Amino acid sequence: MSNTYKDLQNSHPCFGGHKNNVGRIHLPVSPGCNIACTFCDRQINDVEERPGVTSKVLKPKESLDILKKALSLCPEITVAGIAGPGDTLATDNALETFKLIKEEFPNLIKCMSTNGLLLYERADDILEVGIDSLTVTVNAVDPEIEAKLNKYIIYHGKVIEGAEGAKILIENQLKGIKKLADAGMTIKINTVLVPDINGDHIEEIARTVAEAGASIYNIIPLIPQAELKNERAPVCREIDEARTKASQYIDVFRHCQHCRADAVGVPGKSEFGDRIYQRRIAVKETFSHG
Repeated sequence: MSNTYKDLQNSHPCFGGHKNNVGRIHLPVSPGCNIACTFCDRQINDVEERPGVTSKVLKPKESLDILKKALSLCPEITVAGIAGPGDTLATDNALETFKLIKEEFPNLIKCMSTNGLLLYERADDILEVGIDSLTVTVNAVDPEIEAKLNKYIIYHGKVIEGAEGAKILIENQLKGIKKLADAGMTIKINTVLVPDINGDHIEEIARTVAEAGASIYNIIPLIPQAELKNERAPVCREIDEARTKASQYIDVFRHCQHCRADAVGVPGKSEFGDRIYQRRIAVKETFSHG
């Protein structure tokens, strides 16, 4: 891999590079998903600032034009990422986009987020397109806990519910993380902290993913919505305690901005998404997102 974890700490906003005024663009090319997270509410809209939201879904070739426009407006962009709005491995769109980026913009860091269901079986494809950093969302390493956060998976055409599906998801995540970490890829783990479901499980997740080879851990507070709309979000003390427990095993990232799937710019400093994606200035309708 051309970019080690240490390299990414200087050049990637999600690994510490926010200190160096570096930016990222998220290209929303992945429309569908293959798991059913109970907190997820994907939306196409112009106004919400959170993961899973985009103003449009691009085709891989369209993303190159968007990328050129973004770099002209924000030359601080060092990272081209794909984080949705669906899962990046549920279709081939993300990997096709990364192939195009590798050819046209070889100096950009390529970053991908996935739920990890297909991570192990697509690991060689991920390596082939030259992805530099990978984020895997791991919300539990116990199937009984995961089943409360994910109703089912769609795996090779079959819907597998509850703990049975959760067990397959967790196994594939950990095998995939290990395979790619062993190949030299830098891996970040995201966990959505739901205090009354996985709040006491964070330490075990951190230990397990660190053993598999992950380098950095990001704890994201629940946004109460969808089926977990009545669950409480963690308070600052609970987030801090979770981070402290996790930091016994793995570096912890503390600057997550809850970015949209079509975010553009330097996190916390500049945002060009309205201009790049021609979003409308609008008020949110009565529907929510995922």
